[in-house]
Order: sequence, then C-alpha cells, then structure tokens
Amino acid sequence: MKNVHSFSCLLGACLLAALAAAPAAFAQQAQRSYPSMAPLSQYLMADQAAEIKLARSAAPAAISDHATVMVLQPHGYVEAVKGSNGYVCIVDRSWMSAFDAPQFWNPKLRGPTCLNPQAAASILPLTLKRTVLALTLHSKEGIQQGMQAAFAARQLPPLEPGAMSYMMSKQGYLDDQAGHWMSHVMFYTPAKMDWGADLAGSPVISNPQFLGDAQPINVQMITVSKWSDGTPAPSM
Repeated sequence: MKNVHSFSCLLGACLLAALAAAPAAFAQQAQRSYPSMAPLSQYLMADQAAEIKLARSAAPAAISDHATVMVLQPHGYVEAVKGSNGYVCIVDRSWMSAFDAPQFWNPKLRGPTCLNPQAAASILPLTLKRTVLALTLHSKEGIQQGMQAAFAARQLPPLEPGAMSYMMSKQGYLDDQAGHWMSHVMFYTPAKMDWGADLAGSPVISNPQFLGDAQPINVQMITVSKWSDGTPAPSM
C-alpha cells in the first residue's frame, strides 16, 4: 500500500490508513462524525500554560525553549511567549486539515507544530487566516472562499524556500484512530515539486493540507525515530 494511505491531512494523520483496514460501513460512519463546527469552547484550552507546554512539545527543547509561542483565543491566535530564535510553536486545530478530511471539525484534535523562521513567515499566516475564518464563519465553504479571496488580494505571502516544521510531540491528538500518530517533520514546497512522495519504498509521505487553497502548497513529510523529548518513536 502506498504511503499516502498513512496520512490524510495534517491533523487527520492516519485516518485513511485506519479506514482502509475497516469495513465500508465504519468508514462511512467515521466520515459522518464531524459534519459541522462544534461549540467554540471545545476547541479552546482553558489552561494557557498547558497550551504553551503542548505547543513546545512539537520540537526538541533546544528549539522550542527559545521559540515564540502562540495560543488560541476566541478571536484567533495571540502571542503568549516572545521567542528569540525565529521559530514559532503553535497547537493547530482541526480546521488546518485538508478541506475534504472527515475530521475537519473534530474539536478534540490538537496538532503541536513548531515552524522554522521561513515557515513562520509564509505558512503561519495561512494558519492564522484560516483560524480567523473558522472562528467567524463556522463554515468549511466560507473558509475556502475566504482563503481564495485573500490570495487574490495578495494578502498572504508567497512560500519561502526552506520552510519546514516539526511535529514530534507524543502529546498531540491527530485523529480519533491514530492518536498522536508518528513523530515527523514537514517540508513545504511548491505544488509541482516532486520528492517521490508515496512511491513504494520512499520515506516521503504527501500531505494534502494546503492543496485545496487557491495557491496550493505541497507538504512533504518524513517520519523520525525519536519524539521531541528524545525517547524512541514508532516507525512506519
């Protein structure tokens, strides 16, 4: 089976792999699980210190201890800690999944991510924009249309070369089947750039997270052997 079945979206990490091994009836039931946005309170974390700690768990301490940390508030993300190394750590919510992901509105999803300076400059604005649209419009279609309008108006920056992020937290919750899935890093490339993702024997896994946007971006993922705390992580 191609690696693509191992990861359906940023936060719905192993949903397709789980569904591929499940009866069709279960697959249909899972896709009906989260048809609309839940109450806002379910996406928020009441304990800001806990959210900061979770965000920092995305990357090794040598990176995350000196990173800026953002936390989700009712109207969007705000800076909770000012960093010094150009990295930004954040806990993604479910609306950062691919638009066709069955768990796009799953309020339990928490995806700790630490973005390097290039990703903080060009990927983080997409996260912040999607989040504001989700919190104000409560509609997947509204988010898509809002992102298209933002790209058309040149309100979002172009992708910077070298953009990447860490998702090495074993405290994350990436979907109902996979839990925290696997420790991995992600590289953001132009949509037509081919790293051989999902080919037999390739260590690269494709992630369709941003392919539904007006200016699609490839997300190429590679699993790593350790969690951010240095303990062994499961392999593919």
